[in-house]
Amino acid sequence: MHLMTLSRFRATAPALPFSGPAMAPSLRLPVNGASGDAKDAVVILEKTPFQEESISDLLKKHTRLKLQMSNDIYSTYHLYPPPQLSEIKTTVVYPATEKHLQKYLRQEVYLIRETGEDYKNITLPFIQSQSFSIQWVYNILEKTAEADRIIHENPDSSNGFVLIPDFKWNQKQLDDLYLIAICHRRGIKSLRDLTAEHLPLLRNILQEGKEAILKRFGVAGSQLRIYLHYQPSYFHLHVHFTALSYDAPGCSVERAHLLSDVIDNLELDPQYYQKRTLTFALRADEALLKKFQEAGKA
Repeated sequence: MHLMTLSRFRATAPALPFSGPAMAPSLRLPVNGASGDAKDAVVILEKTPFQEESISDLLKKHTRLKLQMSNDIYSTYHLYPPPQLSEIKTTVVYPATEKHLQKYLRQEVYLIRETGEDYKNITLPFIQSQSFSIQWVYNILEKTAEADRIIHENPDSSNGFVLIPDFKWNQKQLDDLYLIAICHRRGIKSLRDLTAEHLPLLRNILQEGKEAILKRFGVAGSQLRIYLHYQPSYFHLHVHFTALSYDAPGCSVERAHLLSDVIDNLELDPQYYQKRTLTFALRADEALLKKFQEAGKA
């Protein structure tokens, strides 16, 4: 597929101001495959962060400025940067399933309060009924894809993991540093599966992840936000490492759980996450929301 051949599209997110990938506009595009049949693609457009050393280049003579408003000491302009400063990161999902398409539609969201019983009776059966592929995760773990991007690995099959840069981060600056630790052990879907049995794995991720990032990027553990999502975007246990100064997508209180807190909670009660009521957001179109509504839980 070549992006230059794309001629029709439907915007799946409105042109609103955004501060990061979570608010990035995306396009739904019908693409003709090799067989001539049209398949959907999702194209996600994100303005890459400006690098500090390039800011002065924006204000030189060859930069075009168009005045929008002037009032006393304040003025507003539209600035048209030179090509080398107008880079747009473009992520393509192709062919995109209906679930991919729905993921990027902007919709109303609702908070759910999920008890341990709700998880067993509603959420878990729903997860088990889905067939959303995580083969790409296994490809990373088996090093059949992205092997050259691995920053650190503990190869232990039970308590090991790989640490890899997230695609949200272009690795050109540390302001939006973002890495993911993916555990080797399969079958741990999310926070809900964690017990005291998994403490060695979680401690390894916390300690070794911080050490690897300090060694490779010079960022101290005290400057990192290290957390799990609930619910996660894919059901294979992974941990997010982001720069503390970066307002990363998904770091809000209704979704992010600090890894250090998770470890403390499991040390206090080995079954903590099987018992605790967890809050998370669901979008209006998500089938799981409908399941909670049918059960009178939303």
